[in-house]
Amino acid sequence: MDTLTTPRTGTFRLVAIMALAWNLMGLAMFWMQWNITPEQLAQLPEGQRAVHEAMPQWVWIANGVAVVAGVVASFLLIMRKKLSVPFYWLSLIAIVVMFGYSFLMSDMIGKVGAAQALTMPIVVTVIAVALLWYARRAQSRGWLS
Repeated sequence: MDTLTTPRTGTFRLVAIMALAWNLMGLAMFWMQWNITPEQLAQLPEGQRAVHEAMPQWVWIANGVAVVAGVVASFLLIMRKKLSVPFYWLSLIAIVVMFGYSFLMSDMIGKVGAAQALTMPIVVTVIAVALLWYARRAQSRGWLS
């Protein structure tokens, strides 16, 4: 094989493993939020509690789809499968839906402040776009089967 169609194994694997670690952290955060106890919810600041309690079921579903699709996409990337690309797309679309609600249909910024409301959504979205870009790049270079 020529070097244009064969990735640098260490770099590719490092990115894929970091992608999986990131998405597993997202899955863990989703699980903790989904299973928060009333006692834990009562300890949150008023704004965070209000945002959590007001979140509609479809946003929870979008959140779940985003993290599960991201985990699946990352596993597929590690296995060098082209199917990782559509799963990264699904994850990104679900992220946009989820954060779209947060900023367009709720008063998250007013309830928790701009710094807290914007930081994580920006980081999550940028990383999701970067992972999709990387998977598409890997696919176009023939690194995925």
